Amino acid sequence: MIVCQSKNFEEIGARIEWARFTAGEVEELHAMLHVEPRCELFEGQIARIQQAEKIFLEMEDVLGSSIVFKRYFLSDATNQVPVIQERDACTISYIQQPPLDGSKVAVWLYLQKGTEVRPMNNSTVVRHNGYQHVWTFGLMDSTSATSYMQTWQTLFIYLDILNLFHATLEANCIRTWFFVRDVDTQYGGLVKARRECFVEQGLTSETHYIASTGIGGTPSNTKALVQLDSYSMTGFEPEQRRYLYALSHLNRTIEYGVTFERGTLIQYGDRNHIYISGTASIDNRGEVLHVGNVQQQISRMWENVEALLCEGGMRFDDVMQIIVYLRDGADYKIVRKMFDQKFPHVPTVITLAPVCRPTWLVEMECIAVKKVKNQYRDF
Repeated sequence: MIVCQSKNFEEIGARIEWARFTAGEVEELHAMLHVEPRCELFEGQIARIQQAEKIFLEMEDVLGSSIVFKRYFLSDATNQVPVIQERDACTISYIQQPPLDGSKVAVWLYLQKGTEVRPMNNSTVVRHNGYQHVWTFGLMDSTSATSYMQTWQTLFIYLDILNLFHATLEANCIRTWFFVRDVDTQYGGLVKARRECFVEQGLTSETHYIASTGIGGTPSNTKALVQLDSYSMTGFEPEQRRYLYALSHLNRTIEYGVTFERGTLIQYGDRNHIYISGTASIDNRGEVLHVGNVQQQISRMWENVEALLCEGGMRFDDVMQIIVYLRDGADYKIVRKMFDQKFPHVPTVITLAPVCRPTWLVEMECIAVKKVKNQYRDF
């Protein structure tokens, strides 16, 4: 069962929302850290959000957990990353996707208790019960001139990292996030390079692709056009992984030229995980629905996500975290109100990040977990 909680630290102007799930020997936590906007420099906000994180990690229910990864959502990554004095050794992503609550920074934390967590090969490696989970964030290339070539080079870097763990893209990669500096002009190069690399690695419409989000986001390196965050795993049987399509609501992504899965279900003896890719207001013919109306797009987006979750045996009550991407920051108040009503307790961050089609005004992704009993080894 998922327990969702939140706490306001009024004395420092910060708030944390977290969801905790326990089954078997391992506890998982997803947390979103927010800071109150004040008339101050970035140094003040990052100090306050890091203070809130420290308090959070010392809370009784959280104490003893290890941080697997962090993602910083920043308003000005190039100038802000050098200011962040990060002490944790976990894999970290810094991406310019401004939080739309008026602050300069928000943070997504993923923590586990009951596993071996340690840094290795530019990644965080989690080991337990014969599984090896590899989280690798912040990969990029700044030597090439185009998004096409930078995507290729970044994927080469990732393939080399996978090789160190005796893993491959086709057999072991579970989830990716591709951030592109200008999604309207540079996304096409990313898509082309990813498709070509996937074919080379045995990922085709006849085999499978990977759950993914491809979204606008600015790396801190001013010469980088593309950034990759990823999650891979070894030690599982092929039948433990299943892909979600919800063909009553969505079409196969290859039909409009992109190569990712709508969602991925990973099954363990004590729990199932679902990773929902970036999902927007689209129908089963690949057409954008409700052009120009963000409220109606949100309703259809929720319907699509719910269909994917149901196909994997879950529902919205099983969701542990949500990231919402908006093209137009002026829609924030409407979107915030709708999400607060629909998901009042789920850790959520809403950022400014254009979606890959100009007529998509909003996109969301989420991770869901459910307690089960089946024939596989526990998580």
